[in-house]
Amino acid sequence: MSDKRPGICQWCKGRCHVWAHVKDRRLLRVTLNQSLGDKCGGAQRAKCLRRAAAAEWFHHPQRLRFPLKRKGSRGGGQWEPISWDQAWDEIAHRLAKIGAQYKPESVGLLSGDNWAQLEYGTRFMNLWGSPNYVGPSPICMGPRANVARAVVGWYPAFSVSPQTRCLVLLGCNSFVGRPIVYEASRAALDNGAKLLVIDSRRTETAEQAHLWLQPRPGTDTFVLMAMVQFIIENNLYDKQFVQKWCHGLERFKQRAASYLPEEAEKVTWVPAELIRKAAELYSTNLPGAIVEGMGVEQQANAVATIHARWILAALTGNIDVEGGDELPGPHPHYISEREMEAADLLPPLQKAKQIGTDRYRFHGWPLQSELDQLTESTWGSGDGPPLWYLGQGHAPSLWTAVLNGEPYPIRALFSVGANPMVSQANTKRVYEALSALDLHVVMDVFPTPSSALADYVLPAASWLEKPQAYSYLGLARILTASEAAMPATVEGVYDRRDEYQFWRGLGVRLGQAEHWPWDTSEEMLDYRFAPLGIKFAEFARKRTRQVLNPPHYRQYETMGFATPSKKVELYSNLLEKFGYDPMPKYREEPLTPFSQPEMSKKFPLILINGARRLEYMHSGWREISLIRRHYPFPVVEVHPDTCEVLGLGEGQWVWIETRKGRIMQRIKIFDGISRQVVHADFDWWYPEMPEEAPSLYGVWLSNINLLTEDSDELCGAEMGSWPLRQTLCRLVPVESGEIPEPLRTNQFIS
Repeated sequence: MSDKRPGICQWCKGRCHVWAHVKDRRLLRVTLNQSLGDKCGGAQRAKCLRRAAAAEWFHHPQRLRFPLKRKGSRGGGQWEPISWDQAWDEIAHRLAKIGAQYKPESVGLLSGDNWAQLEYGTRFMNLWGSPNYVGPSPICMGPRANVARAVVGWYPAFSVSPQTRCLVLLGCNSFVGRPIVYEASRAALDNGAKLLVIDSRRTETAEQAHLWLQPRPGTDTFVLMAMVQFIIENNLYDKQFVQKWCHGLERFKQRAASYLPEEAEKVTWVPAELIRKAAELYSTNLPGAIVEGMGVEQQANAVATIHARWILAALTGNIDVEGGDELPGPHPHYISEREMEAADLLPPLQKAKQIGTDRYRFHGWPLQSELDQLTESTWGSGDGPPLWYLGQGHAPSLWTAVLNGEPYPIRALFSVGANPMVSQANTKRVYEALSALDLHVVMDVFPTPSSALADYVLPAASWLEKPQAYSYLGLARILTASEAAMPATVEGVYDRRDEYQFWRGLGVRLGQAEHWPWDTSEEMLDYRFAPLGIKFAEFARKRTRQVLNPPHYRQYETMGFATPSKKVELYSNLLEKFGYDPMPKYREEPLTPFSQPEMSKKFPLILINGARRLEYMHSGWREISLIRRHYPFPVVEVHPDTCEVLGLGEGQWVWIETRKGRIMQRIKIFDGISRQVVHADFDWWYPEMPEEAPSLYGVWLSNINLLTEDSDELCGAEMGSWPLRQTLCRLVPVESGEIPEPLRTNQFIS
C-alpha cells in the first residue's frame, strides 16, 4: 500500500497543494490535495500534464543523480561522478585561488527558475564580498516590482479578489502564466467583474475578455497614456484622491495632453474608439486591479509602461483598496528571504561595484538602497523583496565583463536553476562567455545545454525532496510550507542536496562557518519560523499556510506612501534623482519597422516570442515523453493571410531569419495575431540530441535567443531591460534535407 504525503508543487507558478503517493521510496504519482478547498493555491486544474508525468519526471534516467566533474574539454560530454565532499573541497579551492588572483567581485551568481531558493546563494555571495548576483529580473518582475515600490511604495503581488469589479491584464495571459490570478479572476468575473485584456496575441484569457485591445508590439505605453488622457479630459478620475494623494498632477497633465486616442491609433494600431471604451470600462467599474506580465517587461520601454500603469490606477483611486491594487507591505513575524541574505555584511564599497548598475541605475543596489530607507521609514521594516531577484546586477553586462574584463574581470560563475544558453539573450555571446570562464558550477535537476559547459554539475533536490517555505519573494500576504515527501538521498541510487545545504557546505570551507550556524535545512527553517512561535515541521503539517499580513486598506491615510513625497508619484522623484525622465514617455522600440525602415525591407515581419505554454515551464520538461507527445516541437504562429502570401502551410518547418542568424520552427496558422507579426516559441532545445559540442543538446536549432539582442544601445536606459519581444524577421521554408534526423522521426511519437 502506498503512503500519501503532502507537498506544494513548484513545477509552475500555480503552487498547487498536492499529495505525493510513495511506495518503497519510489514516487508513484502526484494528485491534487483539495483538503483546503479553495485555499489550495494555484490553478488546481484537474488535467495537468506535468502532474500526470510526475513519476516519469522524478525517475527519469537523465535526471542528475550524483555530483559530476568535467573530464577533458568543456563541451566534450565526459564526466566523472564524485562525492559531495570532493565537489565542495575542489570548488572551494578553485574559488579561493580566483579570489586571491583577482578580487571577490570576480565571482558571479546567475539565477533562473523559481524553484531555486537563492536567498542562501546571495548570503554566500554577500559574505564572500561580491554583489554580482544576476538573472532575468530586468525582463521578469523587476520592472513591475521596482517601479511599483518607487512610485507607490510596495508591490501588490497580483491582488485580485471577488470584490474586483474590473480586471486589466496587461501583456499577461493568466490562464497559462499566472494560474493563481486566473482562479481569482474567475471568482471576480462570476461576481460580475469586467475583464480588459491588452495583448498583441489573442490568448486564452483574451478570448474571455469583455474588451480586448491588440496593440502593435512595444506600443503599450502609448495605449495606457491615451487611456489616461481620456480619463483626465473627461473628468473620470477620483479628484479627491488625486488632489490629496498624488504628486505632480499638473506637470503630468501637460505630458499626457498629447496622447490623444486618435494619435494612439496611428502608432499602436488600436482603434481610438476601443481605447476610449477601455478607459471608460476601467474608470467606471470600481474597484479595479491591474496585473502586468512579461509582455510589457521584455522591452526597452518597460519602466515607462509600468509607470503609466500605476498612474492609471492612481487617477481612479484603485490603490490600497479592497479589490484594487492592494499594498500589504513587509511581512511581520517571519524571518524573510531578505534578512537571510545578510546584505548588511556586504561592504558599501563592494555594493557600488555591482555589475552594470553604474549604467542602469534604476535596478540593483543603487535603487535598493533608496527603497530600503523608504520602506523602513514608512512601514517600520527595511525588509523589502530579496536582492537575489529584485536587487540584481545586469546579466548582459556580466557577459561583457567575462569576455572583455570591463569594468573588471568576471572569472567564476555559479548557475543555479538557470539555463543561460537557452534563457538569456544573444546565445552566441553567452556561449563565448561560458567557454571563457575559469570556473563554472551548475546546480540543476536535469542536464542542460548550459551544464554541458560546466566544470562541476551538482544534482539539486527538487521540491519533492526538500523542505520549503514560500511567500512570493516576501511580497504576498500568505506563507506556505511543506516538508520533503521523498528522500533526497538513496544510497547507490542518487545523492541530491537542496540549495541551503550546498551553499552552507561551500561557505564553511571558505571561512564563513559562524554565519551558517544551522546544521540542516530544517534547523535553519526552525530559525525562520521562530517568530511565529512554531517549529517548521509543525507548521508544515498542521497549518500548511498562514496569512501573515491580514488585509488593512487605505493604510496611507495614517502613514502615507513609502515614496519620497509620501504620495503616489505621477512625477517620480526617484526616477528624476537617478537621472531619468520622471514621467512616462512613449519611445519607439529599437528594432521595429519604424525605427529601422531599411532593415524592414529585408526583414518585413515583426517577431515576438515568449508566450508560456501549459505543457512547459521555461526550458524544462523537454525530456518527458508524455509532454513531448502532446507538444513535440516549437511552433511559430503566423496569420493565415501571411501564410497564403508566403506559400506556407500548417506544420511546415521554416527558418526564422533575422540580422543575427536563423532558427527553425514549425508553422502554426493562427488568426489571433496581426498579419505583420509572427510569434515564436522560446526556450527550446532537444535533450534527445547529443550533449557534446557542437550539438549541446541541439541548442543551435530552434532557440529563439540566437536571434535576440542585448547590446547597451538596445537595452532600456533605466533598468537595462533587453528587448526580447520585438525584432524584425522573415520566414523561409526549410528544405527537407536541412531537417535533422531526430526532428524528422520524432522519437517521442513512435
